[in-house]
Amino acid sequence: MRPVRVLVVDDQELVREGIASLLGIQPGIEVIGTAADGATAVDASASADVVLMDVRMPGMDGVTATAQILARHPSCKVVILTTFDDDEYVVQAMRAGAAGYLLKNLPAAELAAAARLAASGITQLDSTITRRLTAALPDPGVLTPRETEVLRLIAGGATNKEIAARLYLSEGTVKNHISRILQRLGLRDRTQAALYARDQNLL
Repeated sequence: MRPVRVLVVDDQELVREGIASLLGIQPGIEVIGTAADGATAVDASASADVVLMDVRMPGMDGVTATAQILARHPSCKVVILTTFDDDEYVVQAMRAGAAGYLLKNLPAAELAAAARLAASGITQLDSTITRRLTAALPDPGVLTPRETEVLRLIAGGATNKEIAARLYLSEGTVKNHISRILQRLGLRDRTQAALYARDQNLL
């Protein structure tokens, strides 16, 4: 089985090279390079399966770089790897399309496992962030069974058109369901709805 090709992005050279060195000896991982900023990461990501991206860097930050990488290379997965345990960064990163948000205190073996999971399409959040977000979430029982179905499909990445086709509804009806879901759960957008569904194990 081909190893997961990883690009490590961090503005601190010691951290960047340390992560790359530790990951490089993990099974199933091939570190294909490093980058010191977001702009360099965008250019270097063409052959990467997974990009481990710092969030705060000079020049282009990690959130902007994530969006640009995914626009160019949709099959690439970007996992934010940072010291900043901040809910707003989490929301911004997931909205940009990140496949996870992890803190840098992970052991090398767990980070390698996270890279392999991201490459297989599994979204991950640091456990402390997950607990905090889950504690703030409303009761899923406020949704009707149909709204729960729509929410589950949103979390799976389905568009309104795809949801309509799957549930035999009009796109207008789907939009109405989504508006009610966001209102009832106190969520701002589809990204928060998807995070909510994952945290409630609705997938």
